[in-house]
Amino acid sequence: MAAPKDMYQCQVSNCGYVYDPDKGEPKTDTPPGTSFKDLPKDWKCPYCGSSPKTFRPLAGPGSVVVEGI
Repeated sequence: MAAPKDMYQCQVSNCGYVYDPDKGEPKTDTPPGTSFKDLPKDWKCPYCGSSPKTFRPLAGPGSVVVEGI
């Protein structure tokens, strides 16, 4: 499992999907080892269909914890 700073969570209400780069995402044909920043520009959340702009890291700069959201 990747470190929390490398995992990103969808912030759309009622979603909360967490992208783990170590697992990739079979539903979007994203292979394991693909970092969040290397996802294709047209990649969408496999559960709610939102863009990567709605995601925040689980830890570190820009995270929900640091931003106090």
